[in-house]
Amino acid sequence: MTERGGQVRSRALQIILLFGLVSLLGDIMYEGAWAASGPFLLLLGGSATVVGLVSGLGELLGYGLRLGSGYLADQTRRYWLFLAVGYGMLVAIPLLAFAGSWEIAALLYLIERMGKGIRSPSKDAILSHVASGVGRGWGFALHEALDQVGAIIGPLVFTGVFVAGAAGLDGYRAGFLVLGLPMLLLAAALLAARIRVPDPVQMEQESGEVASGAGAGIPPVLLPYGLFTALSMAGFVAFPLIAFHLRAASVVSDAVIPLLYALAMGMDAVAALLTGWAYDRAGLAVLVVIPALNLPVAFLAFWATGSPTAALPAAALAAVIWGASLGAQETVMRAAVADLVPIRRRGSAYGIFNTVYGGAWFLGSVTFGLLYDQGLLLPLVLLSAVLQVLSVPAVLRLRVMAAAGPPR
Repeated sequence: MTERGGQVRSRALQIILLFGLVSLLGDIMYEGAWAASGPFLLLLGGSATVVGLVSGLGELLGYGLRLGSGYLADQTRRYWLFLAVGYGMLVAIPLLAFAGSWEIAALLYLIERMGKGIRSPSKDAILSHVASGVGRGWGFALHEALDQVGAIIGPLVFTGVFVAGAAGLDGYRAGFLVLGLPMLLLAAALLAARIRVPDPVQMEQESGEVASGAGAGIPPVLLPYGLFTALSMAGFVAFPLIAFHLRAASVVSDAVIPLLYALAMGMDAVAALLTGWAYDRAGLAVLVVIPALNLPVAFLAFWATGSPTAALPAAALAAVIWGASLGAQETVMRAAVADLVPIRRRGSAYGIFNTVYGGAWFLGSVTFGLLYDQGLLLPLVLLSAVLQVLSVPAVLRLRVMAAAGPPR
């Protein structure tokens, strides 16, 4: 490695770590809030369908808005503005402490997801430029690992509140107030990152590693990639519904559910590092890990927990595998977009990708919630498994098209 190459890599690592701090603080807030969403909505009078609808609609808004925000970010190049607005909407989290009905709580959860939808394409675009200096798989993996430190801390807030003696709705309200504390530090870290890297595109140009996609358009290879994303995510059960089941079926106590989510987030970080490292060496083939991990989750979470002797181990294993899958999704699926799409359309491509990702997760979440309310657990488990199996041929087609290169 040349001296200049070493400088580029060192600077890229510094920025990824700083950017990771921003995400860490944000994750403390929203991951903690969403870890408690199922039981909290239940206590406010919501049903399993409500939980499925809120989590699914939240993901739909959070990902659907990225289509517009990604396009606008590309057109205006105001990536940092979109980040500031999006992170500002995290104020909805401490406001959950004052929600008096499941409808108000649902609205605040949706506002938080809207903020993520506004900021995410810009965040991913900036990271894709910066991570080119260290390898995109590893760059996204480092960011995701830091991100998940916050995702571990957030759910533990509620465990701490419950252990301290709070219970029921009062315990959840206290937890939401505590989750509001990182807001100011997050703003300071975001400003520091903005000062450090005012022009992220320049970093990718300095690294000499440019996406393989040719021209300024969205390449056709995103079609099988979108199909793979849609199928695998439609069959990926949302954690709020798993948490709802664990409480409604009295599988575990309120204090254990956040611990299981924290366990999932810890596995997310480990899986992100492993799959990111593998992606830089094996490329798109690593994507097949995602449906392989998704396959047993629904069975373990909803079927195996019906056995009294296996309930807690099955729930813990489901949380571990669920977190590992999420880590792979957040790392290799995002890195792949950057490698398939040229610089000038990076924000738009992330917007399209995330819209498909969130739309499929929304439809799957609502369907699973309805099946659960009807007591149809076996169809729920089978549907999840079938969708994962169907996603594999799309990965194979994606690899063939990517190897062939852009059309002439």
